[in-house]
Amino acid sequence: MKHFSLVSILCALQLAFPASMQAETDYSTGILWVNEDWYGHQNSTVNYLLPDDPEEVFWSYRVIQSENPGMELGCTNQYGAIWDGRLYLIAKQDKDPGASIAGGRITVADARTLKILHQQALIDPSGAQCDGRGFLGVDVHKGYVSSSNGVWIFDLDKYEVIGQVAGTENPNVDGNSSPNTNPGGSLYHGQSGMMVQADGKVFVAHQQYGLLVVDPLQDRVVKTISMDIVRDGAGIGSIVKSKDGMLWLSIAANTQGSGSCLNKLLRIDPKTLDPEIIDVPEGMYAPSNSWYAWTPDAFVASQVRNCLLWKGGPNSWFSGTKIYIFDCDTRKIELLIDLEQEGANWKLYGCALGVHPRTDEIYMALYHEFGTPTYITRRYSPEGTLVKDYPMIANYWFPSLPVFTEGQAETGVENALIEDVNHEETVYDLRGVPVLKGTDLSEHPDLPSGIYIRSGASGTRKILIR
Repeated sequence: MKHFSLVSILCALQLAFPASMQAETDYSTGILWVNEDWYGHQNSTVNYLLPDDPEEVFWSYRVIQSENPGMELGCTNQYGAIWDGRLYLIAKQDKDPGASIAGGRITVADARTLKILHQQALIDPSGAQCDGRGFLGVDVHKGYVSSSNGVWIFDLDKYEVIGQVAGTENPNVDGNSSPNTNPGGSLYHGQSGMMVQADGKVFVAHQQYGLLVVDPLQDRVVKTISMDIVRDGAGIGSIVKSKDGMLWLSIAANTQGSGSCLNKLLRIDPKTLDPEIIDVPEGMYAPSNSWYAWTPDAFVASQVRNCLLWKGGPNSWFSGTKIYIFDCDTRKIELLIDLEQEGANWKLYGCALGVHPRTDEIYMALYHEFGTPTYITRRYSPEGTLVKDYPMIANYWFPSLPVFTEGQAETGVENALIEDVNHEETVYDLRGVPVLKGTDLSEHPDLPSGIYIRSGASGTRKILIR
């Protein structure tokens, strides 16, 4: 073994990690906006909003690309969630038809640095057509990925799909691949959508079956609650969990993905599974649903107050001017925000609505028309008073949803334990070039003698001498 002086080691540290690498951006104090982006032209993107930046540099655009040169997300990435210090991004396909770089249906990144830790093109290991929908962290070792064909079990230690949750399958899949744009294909019928965890169970919105109750220890459906209890032929829209732990479901008029909805809510006690039907008053609108081209829906729960917020209107697909608030305790529904009254022709795009888990402020992505690349993000007080607008550079962003980096211990970045998020290490040579991942130098006898630096996913550094 060669011997090295302390001076040479210190020099090696400076060489291996120049200032640009030492001063990594920390994305743990703002809001990550996941964008579908412009289908047919480019892959999906993520923008970073720092709403209280003292320098008023509020936006950083396309941060996944900037932090991972040569890498991109997949096509129509609709969902993002932080779990145990990592950001899970789920796309419908792995590559946009107009993109030059292949991304993935599943992308995992460090939630602080946004460095990509893993990416894979397929959800179904058999290679069968299976498009991504949402993600739910079950525990520190396992997550669920919902899709156009059921819910899949994702090993969070190995980054590997290890099976399908029994009973969640799409009954319309016949083994034949159909184009993504075919509205009669299985991608638009029998999908699995939003998921929540409560009382030791996982609850899944299934387009055809209704609400699936999953035992996460057995990875199988143990009960199905049909939306026929609301009205014969009705379907589920989406599902959220309120602050008090109760489940709230939006109701689709049918299971065909027409976008029509019933003017009702369904409350489910996760322990007893007892249902309660709540009528939405005449002149108001229940939450819109979007199975026709799946999105998470603009139907969210506050973590500060026991209330829900949603977008509703006469046309479930394209109405985006009215935001309602529902008090889960009093069952009172109010029109909180009406963009039409402003007269500026702003509308909420798709499902781009979120409530900050600490301040309870409301954030929305607004646009004018589909053919106009003009977007702003708007911030409201919990009472619905406009706080600030954040104009954006011109682009067809088609925003999906905000991911708040502050929050609960499992989902917020700042509370995650370093030892829990340090899942992958990288060893660099003196030039700062990565030479291997996740193993010690002793397991690679072909590496030449010298000084190496091992960098953990959390940003820790360790000198290795060979």
